[in-house]
Formats: sequence, structure tokens, C-alpha cells
Amino acid sequence: MKVSRLLSRILDVFYPRRCPVCQKILKDQRRMICPECERLLRPIGHPRCYKCGKPVETGEYCRDCERRQHIFEQGRGIFVYDSRMKRSVTRYKYYGCREYGDFFARAMYRYAQKELREWAPDLIVPVPVHRSKERMRGFNQAAYLAERLSRYTGIPADMELVKKVVKTRSQKKLNALQRRENLEKAFFATKNVRGKNILVVDDVYTTGSTIDAMAGCLKKKGAENVYFLTVCIGRT
Repeated sequence: MKVSRLLSRILDVFYPRRCPVCQKILKDQRRMICPECERLLRPIGHPRCYKCGKPVETGEYCRDCERRQHIFEQGRGIFVYDSRMKRSVTRYKYYGCREYGDFFARAMYRYAQKELREWAPDLIVPVPVHRSKERMRGFNQAAYLAERLSRYTGIPADMELVKKVVKTRSQKKLNALQRRENLEKAFFATKNVRGKNILVVDDVYTTGSTIDAMAGCLKKKGAENVYFLTVCIGRT
């Protein structure tokens, strides 16, 4: 334990933890976010879409969930995917700021307590990335979140349950229909999950195409209900 603490202090000196929002070095290295950004960064409150959790002005559902039927049961993203969170998630995924995932996972646990109680998931499952992309990035950002969330909740995480078997195009510049077509047959569930409630974890929810594809392959293997949690979610 003493060696572990010493190593942590040495790492703090040479690689100090930064705030995942403003990028400033944290004065208190025990924190995950600076006090100023913690005051400004608020989770999505009500009203929000009953199905996907996007912020709405009126009504129970966002325009997207009114127009199309999703395969998943329900879910929510913690923060709006605005410019500052886009920068933060980009640094987390592509520029080696893996420690941002610690803050993201804690926020998911902190702000989704009610949903976690209601959904009562048996398993946490990350959205997989193709092995070529994982080699390029050095890690799967969703798997990192799932592992950390599992520690907070005590809910087991299964990193091998779903595989991405098709190398798909980037979803960024595709519309909703193209996203669904791009992900068709992309995921494969490796084992039976009959009767289980599954919580799918990812970094960003945009149109729901990825979560629907995950829900579809899990339900083919018997999943009773599929829910999702993401760090961020786009606006309607």
C-alpha cells in the first residue's frame, strides 16, 4: 500500500491530473475536476425525453423518439454533448487522457442513481470497438467506463459478451438511416443472456443507432431488457 501511494505521488509530479473540462492542472490532485468547472457543469435535468433522456422543452418524448421506435427500453446521457464536452470526450478517446474516464464514470454513477435502482441491471456491457481501432487508440473508451462503473455499483461488467465483428465507417458524418445501415450485423453476442437486464455503456449517444444495434444482438441471445448510460447525449 505504501509503495502504491508513493508511486501515485511520483506520477502526480511528472504527469499531474488535469481538469477534464478546462484542462488546467488540478491544484488538489485528489480531485477529478476543478471546483470552478464542477459548479458550471450540470447534468441534464427535467424535462427530458422519457425514452432516451435528451433534454426537451415540452412533451414526454424528443422528436427523434417520436419518429422512430427504438429496440432498447430506456436510457440517459449525463451531460449535453456541447462544445466543451465534445473537446473533453475527444481528448479522452484520442489523446491519451484516459484519467478523464474516472470522472465520467463517477458522474454516471452519481447522477444516475435513480435509474440504476429502477432498471436493476444484472450486467454492464460496453459498446465494443473493432480490434483494429482498439489497437490504434490503445484502449476501448467504453470498456474503461464500464469497468469503473462496475467498481462503483458492484454490478458485474462483461467485456467479452459483445464483439464488433464488422469494421464499420465512422458514424460522425452519417445521417440516422445511414448510421443504422452502417451498423447492421456489426455486433455479435457471444453467449446466452436469457432473462437478464443489460446496461449498455458508451461515451456519446447521438441518434441511438449504436445502442439499438447492441440491444438487437443482445435480445437475440435472450436479454429481457436493454438500457443504456452514456457520458453525453446530443440535443434533439
